[in-house]
Amino acid sequence: MPGTNRTAIALDETSKAIIEQLQADGRRSYADIGRSVGLSEAATRQRVQRLVDSGVMQIVAVTDPMQLGFARQAMIGIKVTGDVSVVADALAELPSVSYVVMTAGSFDLLAEVVCTSDDELIGILNHDIRGLDGVVSTETFVYLKLHKQFYDWGTR
Repeated sequence: MPGTNRTAIALDETSKAIIEQLQADGRRSYADIGRSVGLSEAATRQRVQRLVDSGVMQIVAVTDPMQLGFARQAMIGIKVTGDVSVVADALAELPSVSYVVMTAGSFDLLAEVVCTSDDELIGILNHDIRGLDGVVSTETFVYLKLHKQFYDWGTR
């Protein structure tokens, strides 16, 4: 989800239940969700819109890029000097970067990329990422096969 300076938003039990319903099936109708959580269809629609607008959740189709014509997917570990947030923000602006996270450990940042070819991956690495001020080094982990990708962890 976009943004780097998010603070936790207090969610009531109804909003949590709506999120869990959508995690189980993002195509579920507002009427069905409303029946499950005790709200009208209109009230459920408004709640969902507030959750989306606030950045708490997104409703998207989760896909396997390799089955959609993309030839390469990789996670890139990045070591940075200086302000890590500046590099993270620059990475987040790159169209081929789908995920950026600040980490503790061997790398300062992890960035996931989806590419149409190995040549595109090389260009992203050499020009887009290694060319950023503050990037010291990178290590690329090329995905060979997607074995699991679920987002139904619920709420707390």
